[in-house]
Amino acid sequence: MHACGHDVHTASLLGTVRILSQLRDAFEGTIKCLFQPGEEKFPGGASLMIAEGVLEAQAHYAAPKGILGQHVMPFLPVGKVGFREGKYMASADEIYMTIRGKGGHGAMPEMTVDPVIITAQILVALQQIISRNCSPKMPSVLSFGKVMAQGATNIIPSEVYVEGTFRTFDEPWRHEAHRKIKQMAEGMAAAMGALCEIDIKVGYPHLENHPELTRRARKDAEVFMGAENVVALDLWLAGEDFAYYSQKTEACFYRLGTRNEARGIVSPVHTPTFDVDEAALEIGAGLMAWLALQEIGREA
Repeated sequence: MHACGHDVHTASLLGTVRILSQLRDAFEGTIKCLFQPGEEKFPGGASLMIAEGVLEAQAHYAAPKGILGQHVMPFLPVGKVGFREGKYMASADEIYMTIRGKGGHGAMPEMTVDPVIITAQILVALQQIISRNCSPKMPSVLSFGKVMAQGATNIIPSEVYVEGTFRTFDEPWRHEAHRKIKQMAEGMAAAMGALCEIDIKVGYPHLENHPELTRRARKDAEVFMGAENVVALDLWLAGEDFAYYSQKTEACFYRLGTRNEARGIVSPVHTPTFDVDEAALEIGAGLMAWLALQEIGREA
């Protein structure tokens, strides 16, 4: 399972739609409610929806002036929400590498070009791109989560397959890092007699919360929930396709607390034990409806 709370998001937005429908005679203007298809897989549903005109003016209403997004946060207790102005979530790129050498018997390594050893050296060396080429003031992450060498205890394979991710908050540095990763991996493999085929798929951009919209939403949330239940968020290096919206219009992406330690609901997203306190559903639906109504009231 993807285990990222999208069932909560869908249920919350359905609740928001129901509330707004019941209040449709109490406000003027148009509130467009967007679900989130394909967030977990490139190119991301948000990019496709933008391409299909979801942020453009239509026959009966103008282009949206801003967008609000809500996502579960298992590190926040249920009953609390979190906001952050400016940069919030990182860009997310995928790295695929195949290091090809010459396989053979583990007892005769001199007759091979060992892609396992070469891959190990490349993976360690690539971390220097972060530690020695990027300013410590610019958060960046280079992580590899899949390494496949189909050899055996006594067999050196002919190739190793690797998958990883690169994440940061600065677009020029992002693309410069791609160049350096390719250059280092290909160069090191060649220097040791191997070949490195590398493909970096450019994923979601970083997510930027519009300062003024986010500031207003946070104050509105304090009215709705109480100031003690609205907290500040730190930078988060996970990726999110909502970032595409934040590149096109004023955006505020905030977090809905779902944690309940008393009930053992403490696991992070993307784990097999992820769960939520369903009391968050009522909060999520009510808060999003409230925030939308406050914003459209200002427009009126």
